[in-house]
Amino acid sequence: MFAPYFYGIKVYMSYFNRKIDHALQQWSNEKHRKPLMLRGARQVGKTTAIRNLSKKFHSFVEINFENKEHAAAKVVFAQHSNPHIICNELSAVFGKSIVAGKTLLFLDEVQNCTEAIAALRYFYEQMPELHVIAAGSLLEFALEEIPSFGVGRIDSMFMYPFSFSEFLCAAGYEMWAKLIDEATPQKPVSDAVHGKIIEQLKNFLIIGGMPEVVVEFVRTHDFLRCQKILNSLLVSFRNDFAKYKKRIPAARINEVFSSVAQQVEGKFVYEHVSQNLNNEQIKKSLELLLMAGLCYQVTHTSANGIPLGAEINPKYRRIIPFDTGIYQQILNLDISGILLSNDFDTINKGAVAEIFAGCELKKNTSYYSDNELYCWVREKKNANAQIDFVVQCGENVVPVEVKSGKQGKMQSMWVFLEEKKSNYGIRTSLENFGQYDKIEVFPLYAIGKLVANKSAHNL
Repeated sequence: MFAPYFYGIKVYMSYFNRKIDHALQQWSNEKHRKPLMLRGARQVGKTTAIRNLSKKFHSFVEINFENKEHAAAKVVFAQHSNPHIICNELSAVFGKSIVAGKTLLFLDEVQNCTEAIAALRYFYEQMPELHVIAAGSLLEFALEEIPSFGVGRIDSMFMYPFSFSEFLCAAGYEMWAKLIDEATPQKPVSDAVHGKIIEQLKNFLIIGGMPEVVVEFVRTHDFLRCQKILNSLLVSFRNDFAKYKKRIPAARINEVFSSVAQQVEGKFVYEHVSQNLNNEQIKKSLELLLMAGLCYQVTHTSANGIPLGAEINPKYRRIIPFDTGIYQQILNLDISGILLSNDFDTINKGAVAEIFAGCELKKNTSYYSDNELYCWVREKKNANAQIDFVVQCGENVVPVEVKSGKQGKMQSMWVFLEEKKSNYGIRTSLENFGQYDKIEVFPLYAIGKLVANKSAHNL
């Protein structure tokens, strides 16, 4: 528990450590740092993480541009671009000194004040000693309007919902998270520990990684209460659709959002969305959902070498929701199936496992870049092949097959290994760590290790 002060009001709340905390601390310690922009979908924990960072500072000034009580701040940024004048006036407005080197200035929901976004470059040029962080849930839309707002003068970090390892630590299983981190296909965890982790994985697949839901589950272990929070979050996301672009009706964006959940297991097909929407409306709605961070695209790559993005086919892409809990809430799935089954093939044909794997790969990459997800597909008559994900491990291009149960054919994997002359492939399933010839097995719960540690052979 901690109790920071925000304008004289003491706020009590629980905080579970996030991996990004270390990156934020590193940024704050840098001698030649730049203003930081923390980017990510709504409700993934950006504000809470920054408030946690504020405990390291002598003082903390938080301005929320969605808060009507902070409307005066918009006027300050609209009238001035000099950071010294801005800080003096903000100090007068909020009754709190802003001192370079001692104060953390936090500009929240900054997408509602483009003048504040534009001012960030001047903080870097004229007041670099001051720690300044900006964040916003629909920030990508504002940045689209001012694409060159601070090139070379502003750093960005990307934040996502809780990863599975973060969830384990929040739930009090730090030792299990450490064992996963240390395990390899050659040195698996014990079968007893593996079974315990699988049970927690089932819980996580149901509740997902949204911070409010994780906090509630750790506190009460009440799935019903978690489902209610997920439903509330889903309603808030849909309410936000009206803020995206006025020329695209919110109802149309919602249709595309629902279709994403229904089409997760294959190529996203526009014709499967709705007869009420034309291709241009679907394309624009999908772009808005991707910008908002509510779904991720998995694009075909030829996978002939690195970088994987050098040879892509944007005409083939899968779209996955950004959270398994939200996904199941959209489709109103029966969560009891996950709890009672040891074979995820019975759970919506394994889609939950695939979404989880994609999200873990996304969450465990560098915080300083919004890394893309890739897949590989070969479409030939009577010889189709598909690899769920392709990742870069060190200098290797590695195919990753998600097998939701403990069994599953690997025909596409062998086709890829032969065609691309790859050294090895990764199978992720409910199995423990292991190895079969050129196939290394990573438990589904450990899939994030592939990108977090860069090389599967140097874990």
